[in-house]
Amino acid sequence: MRIRSKLFMVMLMAAGAVLGQTKPLESPDPAPVMTARDILQWPAAPYDHRLPYGKDPLQFGELRLPPGDGLFPVVVVIHGGCWQAEYNLDHIGRLCAALTAEGVATWSLEYRRIGDEGGGWPGTFLDVGRGIDHLRELEYHYPLDLKRVVIIGHSAGGHLALWAAARYKIPRQSPLYLAKPLALRGVVSLAGITDLRTYTGGCGDAVRQLMGGTPADVGERYHQASPREQLPLPDIAVRLVHGRRDIIVPLAQSESYRVLSRTNRGNVQLSVIDPAGHFELIDPDSGAWQMVRRAVFSLLQ
Repeated sequence: MRIRSKLFMVMLMAAGAVLGQTKPLESPDPAPVMTARDILQWPAAPYDHRLPYGKDPLQFGELRLPPGDGLFPVVVVIHGGCWQAEYNLDHIGRLCAALTAEGVATWSLEYRRIGDEGGGWPGTFLDVGRGIDHLRELEYHYPLDLKRVVIIGHSAGGHLALWAAARYKIPRQSPLYLAKPLALRGVVSLAGITDLRTYTGGCGDAVRQLMGGTPADVGERYHQASPREQLPLPDIAVRLVHGRRDIIVPLAQSESYRVLSRTNRGNVQLSVIDPAGHFELIDPDSGAWQMVRRAVFSLLQ
């Protein structure tokens, strides 16, 4: 994967700030956190089928199926990368393969991003919605159990996963509206960006680019696209997982979402992993993986 954007350097410098700490954080000698460089060096994991859900070359998903006859529960996976074209779905493949090895089908979505023709508002959002709903078509060809579907997303993908879980609330007149969104068991946000209006972190100016302006310019877009502003979600179970040492997406993003949701009697749980930063959450070999796995399978039971 080629890294052309200055955004990558911002993320590396942010991670480097943690690596350069000389004072203890949670322990006398905290281990270094993973960086963007680490995950972007991972080779792409094999998939069973790469299938289109639209006509654009970027409107496709990678389907991975467990051995056996099924029916298999499905985890829709939405990769992060600050919504930027430089970052594709390759780096999330290891997470998909790990979940599939435990008996679930995974449908990892690619989508148009900032820098792609048609990316940003509203194309990025419409791609994610259409990609999820395309499972109805895949059900005719593969042994998928659409009564057990969970979405998981990381970072900017966590934002899109939380947004997708609330699609049933989008008004018909909105450019983001798609009729009859697929029913979900729940959503897992891994260090997700929950509040587009207040987010300041390692993604720099990407929120403004995604939305086509600032909240002062296009406030209604933020209202329809920011997960925090779609609360409450009384019928959707939400599991938030966040590393305490995350400096790309501050823990406060998940904490504030949880507080507001609980105030509105939402079914939201937040798991904070003290030693983890931003990227450990998508590494099946990290100490954070069991918490991520537990969040997913708690929704599929």
